[in-house]
Amino acid sequence: MEAPLEQVRPATAPASWDGVLRAVDPFVRNRARGTISILGGLLVWELFSRVVIDNALFLAAPTQIIAAIIKLTDSGELEHHMAISGIEFIIGYVIASLLGIALGVAMAGSATVKQMMQPWVSGLYATPTIALAPLFILWLGIGIWSKVIVVATLVLFPVTINTEAGLRQTSERLIEMLRSFGASRRQIFWKLALPSATPFVLAGLKLGIGRGLIGVVVAELFGSRAGLGRLISQSADSFNMPELFAGVVILAVAGIVMTAGFAWLEGKLVPWTKD
Repeated sequence: MEAPLEQVRPATAPASWDGVLRAVDPFVRNRARGTISILGGLLVWELFSRVVIDNALFLAAPTQIIAAIIKLTDSGELEHHMAISGIEFIIGYVIASLLGIALGVAMAGSATVKQMMQPWVSGLYATPTIALAPLFILWLGIGIWSKVIVVATLVLFPVTINTEAGLRQTSERLIEMLRSFGASRRQIFWKLALPSATPFVLAGLKLGIGRGLIGVVVAELFGSRAGLGRLISQSADSFNMPELFAGVVILAVAGIVMTAGFAWLEGKLVPWTKD
């Protein structure tokens, strides 16, 4: 008898890249895309500054910036500047966040407060507050409190406006339903209005990060003893582009990290806003 022919199994087709990407965890996939984008941008920057410009007085390469950061870190200068700017930002940001949320709640809950405060909020939000930084420095000196006031003024209004908008977006049908079950005004606020407004509040806080960092730098440019703005100003005066870009990069990284932190917090507090 003839031996049975062995069955030939069809070769398995290799998985496509799309299938591989879909199989990867979405969090890892998104971070991988961001990392590739950053690395690609840094590579283009390095080649452009080394080949096209080829002059550190006009554009510092990423490797030169990294070397400047290492040099400033070894000397302890960078840590000192970061500590001063960090203290100014944190104090101003926390004060503005607390006041902004309280003011937004008051404006959303009372028509009288809304009518009284709306002209001030709209007018001051449109005012170039940074132009008032020299006045704050004149009043409070070149210490940290003049910078704190600048940061707080820039952060306050986005938080206030977003908080009020979020509370006013609360569903009237849900409010009436809770009232029909005998819920008090306080219960409606804590159980419905505040959770509904949380995405708006977080959006205002995220907007405040960028505005607060700008406020720190600009206020320090006008007058300060230390800080990243002072480092940038000194580097510009001496045409030291690597150290100038080092200060800018530190600020950019701080903004990215804090914004990512709020995005993570948003995913934990209001997961229903995610697709």
